[in-house]
Amino acid sequence: MSNAFYAPGEQRAAKVNDLFARIARRYDLLNDLQSFGLHRIWKRRVAKLASVSPGAHALDLCCGTGDISFALAKRGAKTIGLDFSAQMLQVAEQRKRQLSDNLTSTPNFLQGDAQQLPFENNRFDIVTVGYGLRNLTNWERGVDEMYRVAKPGGRMIVLDFGKPPNALWRTIYYTHLRLSVPLIGRLFCGNAQAYAYILESLKHYPAQLAVAEKMKQLKLNNVCVINLLGGAMAINFGEKPI
Repeated sequence: MSNAFYAPGEQRAAKVNDLFARIARRYDLLNDLQSFGLHRIWKRRVAKLASVSPGAHALDLCCGTGDISFALAKRGAKTIGLDFSAQMLQVAEQRKRQLSDNLTSTPNFLQGDAQQLPFENNRFDIVTVGYGLRNLTNWERGVDEMYRVAKPGGRMIVLDFGKPPNALWRTIYYTHLRLSVPLIGRLFCGNAQAYAYILESLKHYPAQLAVAEKMKQLKLNNVCVINLLGGAMAINFGEKPI
């Protein structure tokens, strides 16, 4: 049975936008429940890998409610968080008001398309995307745009669901995504399909190894894959050549 929020091709963006409009208010709670709070640790690891230096400019794509944007800003980066979902950005703005006293720098949030960024070439020292590349109509176009707006020497970091190399662990993990995660969505969001979408989207996403290969094709330096939970999650890292 196909998922109500997944569609290939030109309909993809509208479906994904509808999904996040529905779950925005419960997004952070559901992330905590489905990952047992581990997503917060992984996002902090992204911020650490970003190696923020004084005055660094950062762009956090598909920023959602702002977790990675806030983590970068807390480390002193002048951060822009970009997302196509107005509802998710509303939550990010509310969180910004609540967290402002604890931030070294305050992020700015902007509505936009990660596949057509409204920025000039070579602008950012850091470009991140957390749990967003998989949702783009064309994930490779998203990586190309990350590359375009990164400065020479800039860090590009991708965090997303992965595909575990171990067959047994992959089966257990996919079973969790197929059964447990939609149940959490039904109980706490009233919509099982919204979280069944994760597995459906992952089936169509080539995951960490393909992202690493794309980074190598762009001739990024220090390309690496950091597998988390045996590859159930993964961080891709690369640096734009100087």
